[in-house]
Amino acid sequence: MTNTKDDNQEEIQQQADIAVETAEVIDIKDARIASLEEECAKLRDSWVRSVAETDNVRKRSQRDLEESGKYAITGFASDMVSVLENLKRAAEIIPAGDTADSNALLKTLSEGINLTLQELLNIFQKYNIVRIDPIGKKFDHNFHQAIAQIENNDVEAGTIIQVVQAGYMIADR
Repeated sequence: MTNTKDDNQEEIQQQADIAVETAEVIDIKDARIASLEEECAKLRDSWVRSVAETDNVRKRSQRDLEESGKYAITGFASDMVSVLENLKRAAEIIPAGDTADSNALLKTLSEGINLTLQELLNIFQKYNIVRIDPIGKKFDHNFHQAIAQIENNDVEAGTIIQVVQAGYMIADR
C-alpha cells in the first residue's frame, strides 16, 4: 500500500509539475501573443498613417497641378496688361465725333485701335483675366494698393475715388 500511496503522490506531483510547466508555457505564450498583438497594432497604425499621408500628397499634387495650369500665364498676362492699358489710353485720346469722321486716317486709326483693344479684351476674358474696377468701392488691401488718401465729404471714408493704375486678376487671384 505504501507503494501505491507513493506512486499516487508521485503521480500527483508529476501532474502538478506538468500543470506548473503548462501554466508557465501558457504564460509565455500569452505574453508572446500580447507582444505580437501590440506590434500588430503599431504596424496597423503606421500603415493607416502612411495611407493617409499618401492620399494627402496625391491631393496636394493634384491641387498644385491645377493651380499651375490656371496661373501659368501670370508672367505673360502681366506683360500684356501694359499693352492693354496703352491701347485703352490711345483709344481715349482720339477725339470722338466730327473730328474723327472728317479725317479718314484718324477714323481708320481709331477703328484699328478699337478692334485691337476688343480682340485683346476677348483674349483676356478667354483666359479669365479680369480688370478690377474699384472706383466707388471700399478699399480692400487684398486687391488694392493705396498711394494717397484724399478727403472727400461726398463719399464715405475708405472709398476709392481715383485709380492711377488698373489692377487685374487671373481666376481668383
